[in-house]
Order: sequence, then C-alpha cells, then structure tokens
Amino acid sequence: MQISIPAETTGGQTRVAATPETVKKPLLIGVPKETAPGEKRVATVPEVVEKLVKLGFSVAVQSGAGDAANCDDDSYRAVGAQVIDGAAQLFAASDMVFKIGVPTPEEVGLMHAGQTLITFIWPAQNPELMKQLADKKVTVLAIDSLPRTLSRAQKMDALTSQAGVAGYRAVIEAANAFGRFFNGQITAAGKVPPAKVFIAGAGVAGLAAIGTAASLGAIVRANDTRAEVADQVVSLGGEFVKVDYEEEGSGGGGYAKVMSEGFQQAQREMYAKQAREVDIIITTALIPGKPAPRLITADMVKTMKPGSVIVDMAAERGGNCELTEPGQAVVKHGVTIVGYTDLASRLAKQSSTLYATNLFRVAEELCKTKDGVINVNMEDEAIRGLTVVKEGSITWPPPPVKAPPIAAKPAAMPAKAPKHGASSAPASGKSTAITFLIAALMFWFVGAFAPPAFLGHFTVFVLAVFVGYMVVWNVTPALHTPLMSVTNAISSIIAIGALVQIAPPLMAQAAGNRPEGWILGFAVLAIALTAVNMFGGFAVTQRMLQMFRK
Repeated sequence: MQISIPAETTGGQTRVAATPETVKKPLLIGVPKETAPGEKRVATVPEVVEKLVKLGFSVAVQSGAGDAANCDDDSYRAVGAQVIDGAAQLFAASDMVFKIGVPTPEEVGLMHAGQTLITFIWPAQNPELMKQLADKKVTVLAIDSLPRTLSRAQKMDALTSQAGVAGYRAVIEAANAFGRFFNGQITAAGKVPPAKVFIAGAGVAGLAAIGTAASLGAIVRANDTRAEVADQVVSLGGEFVKVDYEEEGSGGGGYAKVMSEGFQQAQREMYAKQAREVDIIITTALIPGKPAPRLITADMVKTMKPGSVIVDMAAERGGNCELTEPGQAVVKHGVTIVGYTDLASRLAKQSSTLYATNLFRVAEELCKTKDGVINVNMEDEAIRGLTVVKEGSITWPPPPVKAPPIAAKPAAMPAKAPKHGASSAPASGKSTAITFLIAALMFWFVGAFAPPAFLGHFTVFVLAVFVGYMVVWNVTPALHTPLMSVTNAISSIIAIGALVQIAPPLMAQAAGNRPEGWILGFAVLAIALTAVNMFGGFAVTQRMLQMFRK
C-alpha cells in the first residue's frame, strides 16, 4: 500500500510534511576557533547556545575556541554544546558553520558539499575565495552583505554591532595613549583644561566614539559628509563641524559616497584647522569597495601639539592618516598614531556576545519552523542579500532591494457648496453678532439685578475664564504636558480661593448661625477637583522628566 505525503508550499519552495520517513535530522552548528593572528572573539557564546538549542539545532564548539573571550569549554558543555578537539573533526561533523573571520584556504579545504557557512566574506574584495567556496558546493551567507536599509534586518546587522564596540574601544585606546585627563579639573595644584577630541566620520563607530568621549568629559567635535547626522552628533554631546562647501554626501545603504574634488579641498582645509587645535583625532571614514580615503596628511600631523594622539579606525583598509602603520601604534613628529586593526577583538567578551546574537537572529530567519532545519529562502530580501553562494552557485551581487511603496496622498475632499440663497461669509458674521448680543444682554441682566457683593465675584470669574482660555487653549497641544507645571500654580490659587469661601460658613456655624450650605458644598468640591488636578499634574510632569534621565 502506498502512502501519500501531503506537501505545502512556503516561500516559493515545496516543503514535504513531516512523517517518520521524511523527518530531517536537526542540523549541527559548528563553531571553530578563529585562526587570524590576535583574534580573540568567538562566533557564539554559552548564553546564545541555549537559544540555538531551543530552535532545534545541535551545537558543537572547537576546544579552546572561546578561551580568549572568557568562555571556557566547561561553560559550553553546561548549556548542552559538544566540545570537539581539532578543526578538521569539527568541520567534518558540522552541517552549518558559524565564524567571524574570512575563512582561510585551509578552512575552505575542510568544508564539504551541502554545508552552510555564515561569516564575514567581503565578496567584492575576495573573488578568488568566492570561487573556491563555489567549487566546494557549499552555501555561504556573508554577514557583511546584509541589506542594511531593511528595518527588520537591523537585528542581524553584525557590522553595526561590531562598529559600535570598535568606536568605544578607539576612545579607550586614545585615552591610554594620551598623557592627560579627558575632563577638565580644578585642583590645588592648578587648573587642567579638558581634552579636545575631533572625530572624522559620524557613522556607527563615530557616534559610539562621540558618546564615549563626551561621557569622559572631553570637548568633542565631529564631521561627516552626510548632513543628516548633525543632529545625532549634537544629541550625543558633540559639536558638528560643517565643511564650507555645499554637497550631499549620502551614498547607498547608509554609507557615504566619494565626494567631488572641490568638497575634498574644503574638507582638507577644515581638517588642517582642527589638527592644529585639538588633542585627539579619531578617524572612521570608509567607503564600501574602495580604499580608505586619506583625510590626515603628514603635514597636518606635523602641526599637531606634541603628545597628541590619532586613532585610525580605517587602518585595515589602508588608513585615513598618511602615516598610519596598520596593526601598530607608532610615534611620529611627537604624535602617537594608533593603527590597531583589532579594536572590536580587544573587547572580546562584549563583541562576541553581540555577534553571537546577530547570528542567532539569522538562524531564526532561516529556521522559522524551529525544528533545526534551515530554509535559505531566496525570495526573502534579507536572506537573498546575505546569500553570496547557493549550493555551489555564486549569487553575488544580489538584485537591488525594492524601495517601499510611497503611500498615495488621499484625494482632497470637495468643498461643500453653500446652500441656495446664502453665503458662508455673511452667515459667519451674523452668528458672531448674535453671540455678542446675547452675551451683552446677560452681562446687563447680571449688573442690573445682582447684589453688589456678587458683582465683584462675577467680574473676577469672567476674568479668570478669559485668562484660563488664553493660558491653556491658546497653547499648542504639543506643549500641554510641560504646561502641567504652570496649571499646578493656577490650581493652587483656586484651592486658596475655595478655602477662603469655606471659612465664613464655618465661623457662622460656630457662632450658632445657619451657614450657607451651597457655598460650603461648592468650595469643598472645588478643593477636591483641584487636588486631583494638582497631584495628577505633578505625576505626569515627573514621568515626562524621567524620559530625559539616563
């Protein structure tokens, strides 16, 4: 007897429903030890291994892979991971490999057909590596090729997470090489001025450096070719230094673009001025697929004050400073030039945790069924952008990401035609005149027949209503929450007035006379409502202030 197996179509691919004969074995994720010199990071950490196991995967880690990131073998075993000795055994047993560094020819040789690799690849700079991986019939997801313009891809964006760590560490390295305090101090031994820091490039790494330097008390200045980041620089406590040249510098995917020669000349003049004034320069400028632009020349370095520091975060791609030596910290013309290429690795535990979380989010997208079986869906824009090799076929570069559709503006409502025999302008003037006439008659009636004592209170009431309208209703709704502080003061005046109204009836009752009950009732009601308004206003104002506190 034949058994028919139902099938379902998902993401453009046919997926056979699970039966005892068709159930696939959950994939084993292998995490090898990084082989790049000085690399201390690891592609996953014990905290993330637990989440991968819940997705249905098995995890194996090469022995010693996490030692430099404070993740020993026992910590991996405690969360259910296997620990395997040797890279050859790990690659042979793994269905999917998580890495950080670009795979070496030796590591590519250990891979087998049908395997999936997730790591940094930089396909534009490594065409020969791409060919080697394709020859191995593997599937490769390059974490550096993620379409960063997709909002839902932010959780997988390892470039951003690692750049943030590197920007923070760049300031720490600058502080280590700098011979003075960052923050200004006044001591018995004299006054210490704050350090002046200039940051070239306000991308993710630059913004992280701005926030760190400002929190240490330095005077921070920053520049970027993209004018839209100026507000972000200011919000982090920095000053945006504008180039005296009008040109838009935004490129595709959130990166900067190559600027015109006129802009570059004006930019060099601005950098030369900053080099003479500041104590520390941190450069972060990179353009995808191109060498790092030269921003700081040797002549600029010569004009810097002795003891100044330059941290070149673009050293791995040639450097933004003309005198940078990649991987080294050197002193030239009295200026320390730090060209370390492993800034993120110098905070191995933190950067490994963030990177492992990024890869876990990728695994979530690949295994939405949570059964340990992945589906590389090429119809998903994020997965398609990541995939540079699919089962031995090179699929890089991906097609451009589709821009979100622009919502059509709603059609304007046709104006209503005025009724036959009447126009809107005369009707509006007529109604206003009638309103004023009725109000005048009411005021005349009150003035003619009300007792003199009531007339004075009524005048105060009318003025209070007018002032209240001007204070509250004339203010834009966006400012109503800050206005709570002002209305609390007005409410306290109302409370005092109510207390004044309560006193005479109570004194009359003490003297044996019958008090006016309706006055007492209204006064008590006024105090109760005012108390609610005052306490509510203070509560709302306090919540508003909490939003601006760290």
